[in-house]
Amino acid sequence: MDVIELTRELGKAIQQDDRFIAYNLAKQANDNDEGLQADMDRFSKLRADLGSAMSAEEPDRDNIAALDKELKEVYGRIMKNPNMIVFEGAQQNLENLVNNIQQIITLCANGEDPATCQPQTSSCTGSCSTCGGCG
Repeated sequence: MDVIELTRELGKAIQQDDRFIAYNLAKQANDNDEGLQADMDRFSKLRADLGSAMSAEEPDRDNIAALDKELKEVYGRIMKNPNMIVFEGAQQNLENLVNNIQQIITLCANGEDPATCQPQTSSCTGSCSTCGGCG
C-alpha cells in the first residue's frame, strides 16, 4: 500500500471517528434550525450593509451605529443558540483531532519516530511561517 492509499484509509478512519460524527450531526442540527438560519442570513446581510455604509463617500454615522448595534445583537443570538453552542464544541473537537494528525505527519516528515512522536497541545498550527517560537 502506498502513502496515498494509506492517507485515504486515514480519511476513512477520520470519518468514522466520534468527533467527525458529532460534528456532522451538529452541523445538520444547525442547518435544520430555521431560527438560527434566519439569524445567520440576517447577520450576513447586516455585515454587507455595514461594510457598504462604512465605505460610502460620506458615511452616515448614525446608520453605521444602528447597523453595528443590530449586527452585534444578531451575533449574540447566534452564539447563544443551543445548536450553535453544540456545533462550536464539536467543530473544535474535530479541529483538534485534525491538528494533532497534521502535527504527527509533520513530525514524521521531519524524521521523528512515528511510534513515539507527540503533537504539541499548544496552539501550534504546524506552519513555521506563522510561528513565534516553540515554548
